[in-house]
Amino acid sequence: MSMSPKTVLRSLALLLAAFSFYSVRLAAQDDAPSVAEAARRARQQKQDAAKPAHVIDNDTIPPAPSAAIPSTSSAPASDSNSSAADNPDASASSGDTNTEEQQTKKEMDSLKRQIAEKKAGIDLQQRELALAQDSYYSNPDHERDTAGKQKLDTMQTDLDQAKTDLADLQAKLDKLSSSSASNSSGSKSSEPAPTSP
Repeated sequence: MSMSPKTVLRSLALLLAAFSFYSVRLAAQDDAPSVAEAARRARQQKQDAAKPAHVIDNDTIPPAPSAAIPSTSSAPASDSNSSAADNPDASASSGDTNTEEQQTKKEMDSLKRQIAEKKAGIDLQQRELALAQDSYYSNPDHERDTAGKQKLDTMQTDLDQAKTDLADLQAKLDKLSSSSASNSSGSKSSEPAPTSP
């Protein structure tokens, strides 16, 4: 009994469809455990994320111990202690002088930092102004470019103001330096001369 070509094709198509359906079911069964595993992992990650991370803030950091003034050696310390005991006013004034000197030093450091930043800013402004001037004057029709001219004028005004601010900061630093030098020389001259034994 011979089969017609149509019948053979139908049988092959049915066989192919059945095979495809079977392979899809097998693939779905293979994916099922991996989907469950992925869900399990996702739940685990959520639980891990829910745990609060250890955050370091001011409450968890122990306070620093109060800074003690280090003594250079034991012998001079005992001498200064005995002189302080003999003249308590002198020790109080020397403590005030040290505080003033520290405050002056902090102000001077701050001014030096501001001056350095201002100088860097002025340098940058000068470069930008030079580039803008090159760009403005390279335009053959620059006389009609009022916006460009206005921009140059604004940049020049800002640069002049920055230079004025720098001069003010430098004057403050010079004044502090001279007053600090005079205070230190004055405190040295006011110290009593050592008595000979």
